[in-house]
Amino acid sequence: MSIHLQIEQKLRDAFAPTHLEVLNESDQHGGSARESHFKVVLVSPSFSGERLINRHRAVNKVLADELMNHIHALALHTYTQNEWEHLFDGAPLSPRCLGGSLASAQR
Repeated sequence: MSIHLQIEQKLRDAFAPTHLEVLNESDQHGGSARESHFKVVLVSPSFSGERLINRHRAVNKVLADELMNHIHALALHTYTQNEWEHLFDGAPLSPRCLGGSLASAQR
């Protein structure tokens, strides 16, 4: 199983998220490692009443093996459901457009 899938599964099991994104950002960094840099966006009811540092500690504890053996960098964005709805109006952000067929059709 890939590191990416391991991260997703462990976070789903531990936090029962209402929203989870695990993005492999390794291609944006130097070196040959293909699964070494990740960004996690995690919205979970279990974060209610928890300070940001405690949320991050909880995620780091769940991913301790991956952090020790595979992951070089992990960017964490952890939210309660209320924070998520306030920041993003209840809907996740759409991915950035990279041009695609519309851009090439207009040339």
